[in-house]
Amino acid sequence: LTNMSTKIKYGSKELERDFGPLTFGMMLKNFREIEEYSQKDFAFKLDIAPQRLNDFEKERRLPDISSAVLFAKKLKNSDISVCQNSIRTIQREQLLL
Repeated sequence: LTNMSTKIKYGSKELERDFGPLTFGMMLKNFREIEEYSQKDFAFKLDIAPQRLNDFEKERRLPDISSAVLFAKKLKNSDISVCQNSIRTIQREQLLL
């Protein structure tokens, strides 16, 4: 996430420190904002519908593991960190049910 007034870029440690546990949606939104993509352009980059990206960012939807790996590859990020984050998000959601 970026602080709009000062354009501070957050890494995963700073995000967790300032906003709590990093979720898959927060991570996607952070990547998108750092790269200055619109939701529409970022969804195109991930080859998904803009509404699906919005649902991920708003935590209304969770990816399956294969989708998380595919997103990691498209974002040139570590498959392991994206998958771990996705699994942690799913586990937190299950604990709340």
